[in-house]
Amino acid sequence: MTILVTGGTGLVGSRLLRRFVDAGVDCRALVRPGKEVFAGATPVEGDLFDTDSLKQAVDGVSAIVHLAAVFRTLNDDDVWRANLDGTKNLIAAAIAHAPQARFVMASTSLVYNADASHPALEDDSTNPKLAYPASKIAAETELRNSGLNWSILRLGFVYGDGDGHLASVPPLVARFKWHPAKTFSLVHQRDVAGAFELALTGAMDGQVVNICDDAPTTLYEMASLVGSPIEASAEPLTDPWMGRMDGSRLRSLGFQPTVPTLYQAAQQGIL
Repeated sequence: MTILVTGGTGLVGSRLLRRFVDAGVDCRALVRPGKEVFAGATPVEGDLFDTDSLKQAVDGVSAIVHLAAVFRTLNDDDVWRANLDGTKNLIAAAIAHAPQARFVMASTSLVYNADASHPALEDDSTNPKLAYPASKIAAETELRNSGLNWSILRLGFVYGDGDGHLASVPPLVARFKWHPAKTFSLVHQRDVAGAFELALTGAMDGQVVNICDDAPTTLYEMASLVGSPIEASAEPLTDPWMGRMDGSRLRSLGFQPTVPTLYQAAQQGIL
């Protein structure tokens, strides 16, 4: 099996690429010039807007793991260009040069409506207002209508293995004025890898699947566990289900998280 990974230098992609290579998987990584990838992966220099590099990247692969995305910016045009237009270009390349490849795309729990009345299910309606989740839903739609063999993994708040993501909680709380009791479904990097490995077996073909652990956790607890406590509050919490996902579909496919809670990750020293 030969797998193309996009976003292979990012927080998720770099760790996933390393796990694939360590498991003996033949991996290619689409990277911009000057970027280094984990030893053992084959770099293909280019990007999602370079037609020639996309042809080279997808030619002959058996699977595509699409992780490349832009969200840490205030420029909405950049977000839409990367997440929607870039995905459309990758889909077009796959149709033209690797139509039999399994196409597995990462999406986000943020696509679900903030005013939901329950933990989000994969078939719930989605109408996100912010550029990042809205662009991901648009990209999902492109993939679902592509005719390719697809699966979409909606990731909870990803953390672990020293990625530093939990440290972003205090500034996110300040930026979005989130209540410290707001609760998010989480998933450790190791279980992100396990979910993608399962998807590559075909178990998720044609499905959207929520990827999360067993214990949604408050922003207050996340910040405290990494030594950056945020201000407490007893004010009423609005939109209490925002950020929460139902992981039943994933469990029905036989998946069990190896790191079921944030507190267990802290005890094991793998934050």
